[in-house]
Amino acid sequence: MVVKGITFDLWDTVLIDDSDEPKRAKAGCPTKLVERRELVHAATSKLTDISFKSVSDIYDEVDSDFRNDWHNNNITRTVVHRLNQILDKLNVSLSEDEMIELVRLHEEMELVFRPDFVTGVHEAIARLSEHYQLGIISDAIFSPGRVLRTLLRDEGLLDYFDTFAFSDEVGHSKPHQSMFQHAWEGLHLFPSEVVHIGDRETNDIAGPHEFGMKAILCIAAVDRGSANTKADGIFNDYSGLSEALEKIKGS
Repeated sequence: MVVKGITFDLWDTVLIDDSDEPKRAKAGCPTKLVERRELVHAATSKLTDISFKSVSDIYDEVDSDFRNDWHNNNITRTVVHRLNQILDKLNVSLSEDEMIELVRLHEEMELVFRPDFVTGVHEAIARLSEHYQLGIISDAIFSPGRVLRTLLRDEGLLDYFDTFAFSDEVGHSKPHQSMFQHAWEGLHLFPSEVVHIGDRETNDIAGPHEFGMKAILCIAAVDRGSANTKADGIFNDYSGLSEALEKIKGS
């Protein structure tokens, strides 16, 4: 097989999900989940007498709707969409400036306490960029594409990538075809020329396979069931990625 392009999932492939939480705790800050609800309560309590529990309960409802759309419809509703839902349920209207700030505080939370990068990923990406076109295919839950780009840029990684498919920008989440198609078209390649790397069987292995791509399972951050994977390769440390790629190229 001729491999010309490689795409990466972000969370638990390049970045370690929730690795910012211990940093938040050490600094005496609440979890992200709690802080989001505190932000909404602080913004709305200026205008109406509403309890934190009421805000939290409604936030939970909207979060549940978000997860349903994400998992069943392959859509990740934007932060502004979800906050508008919450405010509508609370029957509260914020000024334009207040809303912009509330959205910003949600979206940029992971720029304050930043997630860790998977060990060895910087060197691996730099090395691969010498031989392949590279792309990112990632769902965006609270941190949108613009924030994820900032995280990559500040680590010196952004310029290694030739294309980006973030769900808040594409309009769908993995494993919807548009996410993968956006990437292979951005690389000007056929899907059969691209290998995707990710940590989730449904999104990062079965998804790419359905559209003619090869796929490698990354368990360097977390192992979600590698014993039963249908991946074309697997690695638990980025030092093993080259071997996995060579096996695919030799197939």
